[in-house]
Amino acid sequence: MGKRKENSTNSYNEKTIIERCDLTYAVCMIGGRWKLLILCKLENETLRFSELRDRIEGITERMLTLQLRELEKEGLVKRTVYAQVPPRVEYELTEIAQELVPIWSQLSDWGSKHRKTMATD
Repeated sequence: MGKRKENSTNSYNEKTIIERCDLTYAVCMIGGRWKLLILCKLENETLRFSELRDRIEGITERMLTLQLRELEKEGLVKRTVYAQVPPRVEYELTEIAQELVPIWSQLSDWGSKHRKTMATD
C-alpha cells in the first residue's frame, strides 16, 4: 500500500470532507473490506489473534494486523497483552464499538433484503 502525500489534493479533500461530515467520518472509521468483519467477530466475545484469523476467511495475517492497529487507534478495539510465555494477546470491542452493534445489525438486514431484491430482478 502506498502512502499518500499529506499535501496532495486527494488528502486535502478527504480531510475536509471528514471534518465537515459526521456520516463520512463514521463510515471512514469502519469502512474497508475487513473492519466490519473483524468488529462483528468480536461482537460477543474476546478473541486471540489466531482465533480472529481463523474466523475470517481470506484475510492475511498482515492485513489483520494492519486493520486491528487501525481499529485500536480509532478506539473501537481494545488490545490486551498478557505477560506470559508464550505471549498472549486478546482483542475485544470497546464501549464505543458496542454502540455500533445495532447499527451494523440493521445494515446487515438491509444488505440481505437488498441482495434478495437484486437477485429477483
